[in-house]
Amino acid sequence: MKLATILSVLPMALALPTSSGHAKRSQGAFSVMSARSASPIHLLPLNADGSYFYLGGEASTYCPETVSNVAPCPKGDVTAFVGTGAALDVSVPGGQAVYVDSNGALRFTTPHSGYMGEGASTGPFEYTPASSPNGIGSWVYKGQGASGFMACPADDNKWQVFAALQNATVPQGDVSKCLGFSAMAVKAQQNATAAWEYI
Repeated sequence: MKLATILSVLPMALALPTSSGHAKRSQGAFSVMSARSASPIHLLPLNADGSYFYLGGEASTYCPETVSNVAPCPKGDVTAFVGTGAALDVSVPGGQAVYVDSNGALRFTTPHSGYMGEGASTGPFEYTPASSPNGIGSWVYKGQGASGFMACPADDNKWQVFAALQNATVPQGDVSKCLGFSAMAVKAQQNATAAWEYI
């Protein structure tokens, strides 16, 4: 095999999903659904979109052509977390971290960058798996004096997710319009990572 052939295939091989995503998944990947009875946010999925998280809507994902030309891309139709929930279930090298920014918004890092901004908090996030195979676990954020999450009305009939902080800077400027909710953690059923990357 010629050196030129090897070098031309190398970028595609490097773009393939690595086993590190599968190792993280063995620790328990999960998706999140909100629980707040008799409210407009009850039983809405938590989705990553535009570096923020929302209840409702759809996950915003991407898989580069260099990957899809070599191997199938992950489905990318759900938002899933790994470990304690401080990282997203992705294949992209370097992964994507989950954090709370200085305004209190729940966010995720851009692919290939660990930048979070000044005043960001990386937790602690706590994931409690279900006690039975088909049960529901929980996910909570306990940093900055918060105890969980709240959803605040945003544009496009979506609810943006924040740490449950009274001093959060929310889209409509009034924290009293936000609704606290329980983050129900549902164990991921897929065998592969949830997405190549979230955008």
